[in-house]
Amino acid sequence: MSVIYFLISISVFVAGIFLYIFIKSVKSGQFDDAYTPSVRMLFDDELIKDTAEEKKSKKINQKENQI
Repeated sequence: MSVIYFLISISVFVAGIFLYIFIKSVKSGQFDDAYTPSVRMLFDDELIKDTAEEKKSKKINQKENQI
């Protein structure tokens, strides 16, 4: 039974070490994404154009339905 207590204490210790390393790496900015914002900038205009074109096509369809 004492072996179980020993293994549990070691596993809690190892988990604490991993948690410390994870928090340290997050605070240092290792998981910051520096690539996606530069690429996202390229696609913003296309999304705006698509919504503008959709609005125009809806207006045209409404006018055709009224005629």
